[in-house]
Amino acid sequence: MSVLTRGGNMATEETLEQMSERFHKERELEFKEAKEKITFPLRGDNKYYYAFQCAKFEKNLIKYGYDSYATKTSVAKEGLIFSKYKISLGDYHGHYLKTFNSKEEMLGFVIGYNDCVLNMEYNAKEEVA
Repeated sequence: MSVLTRGGNMATEETLEQMSERFHKERELEFKEAKEKITFPLRGDNKYYYAFQCAKFEKNLIKYGYDSYATKTSVAKEGLIFSKYKISLGDYHGHYLKTFNSKEEMLGFVIGYNDCVLNMEYNAKEEVA
């Protein structure tokens, strides 16, 4: 089976296998970019999920800020570093946003924060409608 896709002004035919391979390469590239800010190894089936959650957390902080030091501007400028026991601003020894007892606790916090932001944005849209 082939699928018609548009690239620029030309329509090209792409098989499902080619499309799957292209999507896989794109996800790997996104994973590598997200992983650059994570200082501990991610393994297993959830490695993509965790890396994307960390990237999403950083985007949420750029949008909403975190505290008086990790403002929207400072997070956008310096970025975040995710290490096994802390999330820091700028580099490994930068301002600690939060410390944890384990990487699992840190990842749980990141995922929970992202879910809260998602719910907040959803509820804000519902109130407008």
